[in-house]
Amino acid sequence: MIIVLMNSSHIKSAVQIEKLCFPDPWPESFFVSELNNPGCIYLAAISGGELIGYAGLQYVLDEGYINNVAVHPDYRRMGIGSGLLRELEKKALELKLAFMTLEVRSGNSAAIALYERLGFVPVGRRKNYYERPREDALLMTKQLNN
Repeated sequence: MIIVLMNSSHIKSAVQIEKLCFPDPWPESFFVSELNNPGCIYLAAISGGELIGYAGLQYVLDEGYINNVAVHPDYRRMGIGSGLLRELEKKALELKLAFMTLEVRSGNSAAIALYERLGFVPVGRRKNYYERPREDALLMTKQLNN
């Protein structure tokens, strides 16, 4: 597996992974917009020439907001999500961001465990943030040492 900057050639595969991973998948137009946003970084995990996962970070001043982390179901529990997040952290450090934060479904114990292993800590909760099914979001943040 290699991790590269996501580009327009990855969008169709990213949309397919979205549909497999999330009840409210992002449309193609959202990826196009994000890749054209100078305040965003999207990384793609590639294996055998195929997109198997991606992660995105939006940044404003010294704040980093992880928009999405998705790994194709056939490739989970292989270190792809943690690899993507570690690479995003490297990019955040290069940008001299003070922290990275994200929201995760409060019932997604696998993702929460991954984020905690990588140094994210719970800092709040957004009540009924997600729909289909309705669920709270756990807000998790990692302080970065610059």
